[in-house]
Amino acid sequence: MTQGPASINRLLRDHGVVPRKRLGQHFLADPNIVAKMVATAGVGPDDDVLEVGAGTGSLTAALADTGAHVVSYEVDSGLRSILHHVVGDRPNVELRFEDAVVALPSALGPGRWKMVANLPYNVGTRLLLTLLRDARQVQEFTVMVQKEVADRLTARQGSRSYGLPSVVVGLTADARSAFTVPPQVFVPPPRVSSAVVVAHRRPAHEHLDDILDLAALAFGHRRKMLRSSIDRGILLRAGIDPHARPEDLSPGQFVDIWEASHD
Repeated sequence: MTQGPASINRLLRDHGVVPRKRLGQHFLADPNIVAKMVATAGVGPDDDVLEVGAGTGSLTAALADTGAHVVSYEVDSGLRSILHHVVGDRPNVELRFEDAVVALPSALGPGRWKMVANLPYNVGTRLLLTLLRDARQVQEFTVMVQKEVADRLTARQGSRSYGLPSVVVGLTADARSAFTVPPQVFVPPPRVSSAVVVAHRRPAHEHLDDILDLAALAFGHRRKMLRSSIDRGILLRAGIDPHARPEDLSPGQFVDIWEASHD
């Protein structure tokens, strides 16, 4: 069943559901963009797919149509009747009505997973960064987020959007912003544009958590020179100008600093 604005509004009305701003609910109501997301993710019948924020099931159904095994999280139990109506009879769909932020990544089984999701605005960034850090079994990500978030995730050093999220992505994956999505294709429409980010995991440093802790320390003093938060001698051994600021460093240079501190 394809879902445009009229059909989604009818589903919501028939099942007595009102979108909840607190949960960041904006339901994707454009079949063409749903199809583009699935095609961009390259999902097929041999894939295990993780979806977070099933909503009214438009993306869930499209993922299931590929023959993939889909595990879909939805925190709002009020959407249970809609999702059972839309995908409840699909043997390759497992609906989990629980908070993915709490459940993941420990609830995700082994294997090579793809994440394909229209992430809820209120938790999307935090969840994505957690999975990049801690869920090594998720190998590929095709996720829709606010465009401002997409800019931060894919930013390069020196840009205004560059920060700790950019470093997390840079040290765990090759990422790009695939396409922009306008507000009017959602029910209800958000006030901002969205974008689909594609990330392919690559091997991370064995001391990734320690390196990210160091980067977090540096960005905690974003407006100050690195020498205010990191020992000047360590910076010099790493070939880093102590007068530089955190946003001037590439993700790899934070690795250099950590390694210099452990020589």
